[in-house]
Amino acid sequence: MRLDKYLKVSRIIKRRTVAKEACEGGRVSINGKVAKPSTNLKEDDIIEIVFGNKVLKAKIINLAEHVRKEDAKNMYEIIEGEEDTE
Repeated sequence: MRLDKYLKVSRIIKRRTVAKEACEGGRVSINGKVAKPSTNLKEDDIIEIVFGNKVLKAKIINLAEHVRKEDAKNMYEIIEGEEDTE
C-alpha cells in the first residue's frame, strides 16, 4: 500500500492530500529514511512523522484498503510521541 494512502486510511493524517504534502516536505520517514508518498509499506515498518515540534513514531501492524473509523487505531502501534493528527 502507498504511504500517503496508508496515512489516510489509518487516520493518522485525515486527508490524503495533506499526507502527500507531508511526505513531499520530507516530514515522513520509514525505517529511518525519508519517504516519498508513493513508497510501498510493509507490515512491521516503522514510520516517523514530524508534526511541527512533535514527533509521532509508530509501527505498522496491519495494511488494509478499507477500515471503519473504530478499527483504524488497530492498524498501527504508537512507539513514541502521541497521536496528534492534522
